Amino acid sequence: MRGSLVTRRVQFIESPFMTNTPTSQAMSATSAVPAPSGFWRMFGLNKSVSKPPEETDAKRVQFNSRLLPYLFLAPQMAIIFIFFYWPSVQAIQSSFYLEDPFGFGSTFVGLANYTDVLKSGEYLGIARFTAVFTALVTFFSLSIGLLLAVKADGVIRGNATYKTLLIWVYAIAPPVAGLMGMMMFDQHIGPLVKAAAFFGWDMKVGLNYNDTAFAMIVVSVWKQIPYNFIFFLSGLQGIPVSVREAALMDCRSGFRRFWTVILPLLAPTAFFLLIINTTYALFDTFGVIDVMVKDKAANNPITLVYKVYMDGFRGNDLGGSSAQSVILMIIVFVLTIFQFRFIERRVHYN
Repeated sequence: MRGSLVTRRVQFIESPFMTNTPTSQAMSATSAVPAPSGFWRMFGLNKSVSKPPEETDAKRVQFNSRLLPYLFLAPQMAIIFIFFYWPSVQAIQSSFYLEDPFGFGSTFVGLANYTDVLKSGEYLGIARFTAVFTALVTFFSLSIGLLLAVKADGVIRGNATYKTLLIWVYAIAPPVAGLMGMMMFDQHIGPLVKAAAFFGWDMKVGLNYNDTAFAMIVVSVWKQIPYNFIFFLSGLQGIPVSVREAALMDCRSGFRRFWTVILPLLAPTAFFLLIINTTYALFDTFGVIDVMVKDKAANNPITLVYKVYMDGFRGNDLGGSSAQSVILMIIVFVLTIFQFRFIERRVHYN
């Protein structure tokens, strides 16, 4: 047997005794919300919407027009299409053709450009160096940035000066960083060359393969350390004080406390920086490498990105250069899948 539903309406009667109560204030705030003005209605944007009492302090913006969100996204989508998708499609198309260096035409060659690149011993050697270069730059940039962030987090006096001296390097452009690196490794006035000579190392940057590779790694790491320092320091300062005190009580050893408590809490930041540093080592070091190996001997180490530039803009081999860029794009795609499928599983965002 179903009972009848009785609906009761509770009306709040405003009286002199209820004017200052939270309920009356919330009801007056809700009822006093003005209607949308004509300016916001013209764009389909309802700026002032009636809200329940518990959400009177929250500001909401609602779109009454379905086209308005797409209009806001249109500039960003246009930039992505023009500067990413369109060049990618053009590179894939050019990789199947043999372009005339004078621009009079092109000949379809199929996968010949890809086979020539993959069978080239020079390209495979550059690929091996790129892998070692990326791994070393990423590892040392993250390690030194984390070490400096941990030390800066514990500094009490002079912390502002300490942070400023570490962060200002991030404002330097990669070509300028490469030029400063060449001055530091100059054969005549370079202080690092003189320091190496003091220990019996005859460093010849620009002439010796290993010396040039060492200089490239040092300058690239030095350029990226401030970026990692900023994010690691922000992550350390975001750890609650109660967690630090509990860890101090449980673990007397500072290394064990950092390894078991602090580092797992920094896992999301470290994973983000791992992706950023890998991308930096693969692509953003182009300016550093270009300054350090330009007009030098041909046996200097270069990365895959610089190889694409050398073959495409100096060698006028647009087909082979496009094939190399497509291969590099596939490598980055595989690395991205590996990072998000296997490494991110060990990252906890709680």
